[in-house]
Amino acid sequence: MNKLTKVGLSALCGSLASISAANAGDMTVTGGVDMTWSSYDGGTSTTGNPIGMGSNLTFKGSGELDNGWAFDYTVAMLNNDAYSNSAVNITMGGLGKLNLNQGDSGNGIDAFDDKMPTAWEEAWGAGLGTGLQLVNGVGPESNVQYTTPTLMGTTITVAVAPDMGSGNVNDKGSSGQTVDTTGAGYDATLNINPSFGTEILSGLNMFVGAHYTENTEQTKNNAYEGVGGITFDLGPVSVGYAKAGMAPGSGGVKTAVEWYKNDMYGVAFNINDDLSLSYGKHESRQGFHGRDVASVDMKVESFQVAYTMGGASLRYAQIEADNAAYQTANTIYDKEARVISVSLAF
Repeated sequence: MNKLTKVGLSALCGSLASISAANAGDMTVTGGVDMTWSSYDGGTSTTGNPIGMGSNLTFKGSGELDNGWAFDYTVAMLNNDAYSNSAVNITMGGLGKLNLNQGDSGNGIDAFDDKMPTAWEEAWGAGLGTGLQLVNGVGPESNVQYTTPTLMGTTITVAVAPDMGSGNVNDKGSSGQTVDTTGAGYDATLNINPSFGTEILSGLNMFVGAHYTENTEQTKNNAYEGVGGITFDLGPVSVGYAKAGMAPGSGGVKTAVEWYKNDMYGVAFNINDDLSLSYGKHESRQGFHGRDVASVDMKVESFQVAYTMGGASLRYAQIEADNAAYQTANTIYDKEARVISVSLAF
């Protein structure tokens, strides 16, 4: 009798599980591994052990509501199984999209920090620490973003972070800073693909974005960021140019940084479906409140090659940085690096 009871319960549990699975959304896992060999010249760094490895896992669940709206949830796990970020995206049909985000840098003007064409990574992101200041807005913070439907090639986003500089927390919690000197942050972006119905302009893309952070400390100013640029794809060639500016809202002390002004360029050439080349350059100037304090110019350049074979990619980057970290005291801030990368996706 007991045996029959256990069989019946087991069958019932299996039936309930089947019903639950039928009504649930989908869950997928994707990932990959990056292996690099790096070599450095200049600066105070030595190459040491040149072998590096990075692992990435992304868990994504998706489903659909009765009214046809779609939703998905993404959790990213980076190196050493460390939690990185999460995001909930709700696609509301003709009403646009709503995204609740815990700092994956995909929202606000952070998505426009460097949109230059490249074979692999941004000029500053291929393995050489540069200390380059970029626009980021609310991107690294817990934020909410609304994206309009795309009309005549134009998409607008508006994002807000209720408290800039606070950490990410679990549900039913709230976060703040020990000494809270900043309030809310606001981003707005505009992206346009003005093809005007012509094939030759179908690869044209223009973008602009702005950010504002409230500063509650009386001795400091509010912070502002802005970026604007253009990219153009024509056949196998992609080119781009953009400008950015940041006012971090520091106090009036003459040695405090008042602004950054950036110029970025990029060109990429797809030799075929598997092989591509690129050259990228990012120039940045750091200015101070004191007019007698000289501004500092930093420059980062990178040449890259990438070859793809199915789920595997082989990449090479050569990077040079002048006045890294906005330092000019001596030549240790003029650096070079060469990085070979093998990436496997699964």
